[in-house]
Amino acid sequence: MTHPLKIEDSLLSPFTCPMLQEAKGVRHGFFGRNGGVSTGLYDSLNCGFGSGDDTVLVAENRAIVADTLRVNAATLCTAYQIHSAKAVIITKPWHWSHAPEADALVTSEPGIAIGVLTADCVPVLFADSTHHVIAAAHAGWKGAFNGIIESTLEAMQSLGAALPNIIATVGPAIGQGSYEVGAEFYERFVVSESANTIYFVPSARTNHYMFDLKAYVKDRLRNAGVQQVNMLSHDTCQQEEDFFSFRRATLHQEPVYGRQISAISLDI
Repeated sequence: MTHPLKIEDSLLSPFTCPMLQEAKGVRHGFFGRNGGVSTGLYDSLNCGFGSGDDTVLVAENRAIVADTLRVNAATLCTAYQIHSAKAVIITKPWHWSHAPEADALVTSEPGIAIGVLTADCVPVLFADSTHHVIAAAHAGWKGAFNGIIESTLEAMQSLGAALPNIIATVGPAIGQGSYEVGAEFYERFVVSESANTIYFVPSARTNHYMFDLKAYVKDRLRNAGVQQVNMLSHDTCQQEEDFFSFRRATLHQEPVYGRQISAISLDI
């Protein structure tokens, strides 16, 4: 299939973290929904093969992302995400149809771009540029609650990364003002740790709360020993022009929604 937008014509400007930008030999981007070739509700940089979009268009979108990161499209890898605490070390690229079930990818291999797909959940990109280890984690509430951050850091350290050197950035995700949850959700967190009340404020509805998922993930990173933690402020639910959002699609009664990708790579 031929599409009028060519990769070399794409002017992608992903959201970035200054500290990761300054990390030697590391390229990264929190890519939003713009700059791709998909249409309709998937307009336009939909990178989720499981979204129901035309897989040819999704592949083109991923190739645009790979080109922005200066890697071959075949080396941009994501996992089959299952809201788990499972982190996988990748040593060679795989085809998207053979992706393992996991919610974080870790590598020390130059030229491989690793990414996570989100539509409100928190993407976290990690780099230890001194020891040449990078990671990308998908932290929905369930994965974050069950330990995806800690599993990712353990995998990074198994490849030689050192906690004092790791930079971690919490990317665009649903903001507290958009994330209403029920009493059962609130109780799950507070029963687990009473201090978790700080991530909730009452909502306008009785027995409902607004949950700050990004702050929760940020603090899990700090509590795990990461000293260099950054957080981007974008709310995927509120910023319709910039991001896909599952919750917004649900509120609008839209049958499908796209996925944005957050990816990182080591220079060859």
